[in-house]
Amino acid sequence: MTKPESPGYGHDVVISGASLAGSAAAILLARRGARVALLERRSDPEAYKVLCTHSLTANAYPVLDELGLVPALEEAGAVRNTARWWTRWGWIEPRAAPAGPELPYAYNIRRATLDPLIRSRAAQTPGVDLLPGHRVTGLVREAGRTVGVRVSTPRGEREIRARLVVGADGRDSAVARSAALPARRYENTRFGYLAHFRGLPLHGGIGQAWFLEPDMAYAFPNDDGVTVLAVLPDKQRLPAFREDLEGSFLDFVRALPEAPPIDSAERISKIIGTVDYPLLSREPTAPGVALIGDAALTGDPLWGVGCGWALQSAHWLAEAVAPAAAGRGDLDRALAAYARTHRRRLRGHQSLAADYARARPFNPGERLMFSAAARDEAMARHMHLFASRLIGPLRFLSPAALARAAAVNIRHRAAAAPDPAAGGRPGAR
Repeated sequence: MTKPESPGYGHDVVISGASLAGSAAAILLARRGARVALLERRSDPEAYKVLCTHSLTANAYPVLDELGLVPALEEAGAVRNTARWWTRWGWIEPRAAPAGPELPYAYNIRRATLDPLIRSRAAQTPGVDLLPGHRVTGLVREAGRTVGVRVSTPRGEREIRARLVVGADGRDSAVARSAALPARRYENTRFGYLAHFRGLPLHGGIGQAWFLEPDMAYAFPNDDGVTVLAVLPDKQRLPAFREDLEGSFLDFVRALPEAPPIDSAERISKIIGTVDYPLLSREPTAPGVALIGDAALTGDPLWGVGCGWALQSAHWLAEAVAPAAAGRGDLDRALAAYARTHRRRLRGHQSLAADYARARPFNPGERLMFSAAARDEAMARHMHLFASRLIGPLRFLSPAALARAAAVNIRHRAAAAPDPAAGGRPGAR
């Protein structure tokens, strides 16, 4: 039989999931005066998410800074995530402008390092009660709104009441399922596998990504000298991978343009992955409920943005609801404000990602932007800002940006055109 935690609210907020989004939200809410119960279904304090790009895009840096994690990440060996991207027009290699500031960055760091670090910080934050081994099995509802959770623990079932229940429990969120929050599912016609290597040199010592149209691959250097190497092929290749996973994975990597020398590196993990990873967009709120991270929006792992959005959504939620969750405001109005921010900031990104998840070649607009970025440093910096999710699709594809890209490509074609006065040699005068 379920025992109530207390006659009233034992906490202001209950968060299901003590990984990246949940731990960040717990810290930020508690610092703003809320009493937080942070539930984690796993009992191991060193537990971490295994299948991940292990990358924090630059949009997450301000949240990491507010959390006070930047020095700890650098001390743990996190690698600033500069990267270059191969396209059929050549490499896109963003560099800082000669007289400008350095390019925005965040970090590549393995979740085996990151998750225990941020969870420990949450546990040490006044106002946060970390409860490992607590798995949400249902929601407590009264008068049409959620007022707590039912959980399974090593000591049996219990009930924890709160003004707000936060689902930070991933794409298969039990909170979202129990709250019956509407979801939209987008098919992803790529599959993905990754492995960890030590002693794998990369050009310039920085991340590499390959846009093979429609296949993808990336290699990201991480802490402790480990490189995460991932392949994301079209599902037409799936039968070969199912027949021989290791051989197909290694052959795919060896065939990459300027492929990293995997045969001289040490593979220190199994090849792991998934053959079905749809994109999900859920309504982020309901009365007494909010979703953050992958529970609210599961993006395409191709872009490596999930960790950054997990941190950002935790921050948006804390900013919007902390006073109301602590009983000092209208919680429904605060949740509506969070939902508006979440939709405004992420809906456009998800729409573009869902379209590209159909494993198609670049469309005309993408060809224009990617080819120009391979030929022009200013366009490469513009691409970097978008890839880092520091600008949205409307700014990335603004009329001014499209005009600049067209001008770059016109100049390139003019320089490459045969010059009759120079005997037909391209660009010679």
